[in-house]
Amino acid sequence: MFLHPGIIALTIGSGIVLLLILSAALLGIRILRRWDIKSSSEEQLSLERKTYLVSILVQYALSFEILSVFLFIYTADDIHTLLVGAMCATGSLNANSYGFPTLYAKIVTFFVSASWIAINYLDNKAEDYPLITIKYKLLIGIVPIVLAESALQLQYFLNINPNVITSCCGTMFSEEGKGIGSSLASLPILPTKITFYSLLTILLVNGIAVSRTPIKPFTYLLSISSLLFFIVSIISIITFISLYFYQLPTHHCPFDILQKEYYYVGYPLYISLFSGIFFGMMVGFIEPFKKISLLRETILQTQHRWSLYAIIGAVIFALISTAPMVLLPFTLEGY
Repeated sequence: MFLHPGIIALTIGSGIVLLLILSAALLGIRILRRWDIKSSSEEQLSLERKTYLVSILVQYALSFEILSVFLFIYTADDIHTLLVGAMCATGSLNANSYGFPTLYAKIVTFFVSASWIAINYLDNKAEDYPLITIKYKLLIGIVPIVLAESALQLQYFLNINPNVITSCCGTMFSEEGKGIGSSLASLPILPTKITFYSLLTILLVNGIAVSRTPIKPFTYLLSISSLLFFIVSIISIITFISLYFYQLPTHHCPFDILQKEYYYVGYPLYISLFSGIFFGMMVGFIEPFKKISLLRETILQTQHRWSLYAIIGAVIFALISTAPMVLLPFTLEGY
């Protein structure tokens, strides 16, 4: 394993996060069994004090998990110069069989961690903690996800061999190659563009509707359109968006845009996408909690605010993606 600052930070951070959420999950099991907000017993008072402290610690721990997906991508891109045949994060992630599974696990952890923080935020808005059982059930479910992600990450870092030649984006995202990357790279550009901008429009229309009147079915439609837009956006980055930044009709790598040569444009591109999609999906996710009378007004206000965040994230992502198509002379007509 390289003694790279990013690798050290990710390894130590994951270990601390795992210890914190394991401890919190043990408390969660006790809360699920013994919690009674109507009771004034010493045990109940002790649980209330502990859950407040533990929630704060878990929130910080899961915040690290949210940030770690971007730190992991940055680290993978930064160490490519140490690997034979690697020219970007694609080569680093292909250095062994654990690279891309670790990235996928981190994306899943990003969304579940952010979801827990969001539910914890809503739970703390009411005096009797109405979402506490849901919150700790979710936390217990997060434990195996974080454990698997940490194990994959450790195996990835431990098994990087700088003497082994690794394949890079030219192979993985070649239109003539095999695999998912090549299949996405070979998709027809015009239909993909139409799908991308159509789903963007649907997301924005649903987002505006929710920002004005956060009621069903608009909240659920916003969640569904956000999820679909996320999938199509990742496909579009590979199929045509990245090509405009590289100004090459055959370069489909989704990671090179993170590099200095392209002004690190990939970071605001991905951050705006992930954040906007998360808020859009959460608008519908918290819809059932309106049945709790103490939270109804809070959730209505939150849905209004989060729908605006979803719109802002989607618009920023779309503007960054569209800018080179409009401002640069490169065109994909005929491809």
